[in-house]
Amino acid sequence: MKKPTVDYSGFRLSRLKEPRFSHLLLLLSWVGYFLLYLLTENLIPPQRCHPMHCVIDDLIPFCEIFLLAYVGWYALVAGSLLHYLLYDTESFKKLQTFIIVTQVIAMATYILYPSRQDLRPEFFQRDNILTRIMGFIYSFDTSTGVCPSLHVAYSLGIASVCYKDKAASPLKKILITAAVILISLSTMFVKQHSAVDVFAALLLGLVAELIVYGKYWRQRLFGRRA
Repeated sequence: MKKPTVDYSGFRLSRLKEPRFSHLLLLLSWVGYFLLYLLTENLIPPQRCHPMHCVIDDLIPFCEIFLLAYVGWYALVAGSLLHYLLYDTESFKKLQTFIIVTQVIAMATYILYPSRQDLRPEFFQRDNILTRIMGFIYSFDTSTGVCPSLHVAYSLGIASVCYKDKAASPLKKILITAAVILISLSTMFVKQHSAVDVFAALLLGLVAELIVYGKYWRQRLFGRRA
């Protein structure tokens, strides 16, 4: 079994600022994100939100099988953070910073330009375990604060870190690529996001990539020329 790069057995909150544990401070961004999420969800009424819609949305049917990819995203995010937290702290810092950048920009957008989608089906044509779970998700996850899609943005961050991970096998990179594509599609097929939200997330991911990996790309593009 692979040995973690950091021995967390001696971790205490009082030692959080020590160099070997200080990267854990980046996880505090999740507290701020969830607080802002709750505030925006409860203080911004749907009537103030701009509906997100484009012609592509009308061509995409609701398909409950994509729920598997949609909820699989949670395991992908948690698993990726945990993996790099244990085995590659530098990659963990990059991934969590990428997530923080997308969180800050997305939440600012949700506040300054509130958005919603009106794409959810009024009723499900099929009754099965997947549609029942989807209905449960609809019941607590509102259709506001959707553009850009953080489902897509976080996934892009995971793919970015994986592609640059020298220890990642070609198979792992292929699987991560497939997962990111399926997750991005799933947000539209389960009618949680408009295609507009996905395209906005691609742009957000590009901004985060340039902020987090600007030096990496400068070296790749201009270092070789030099």
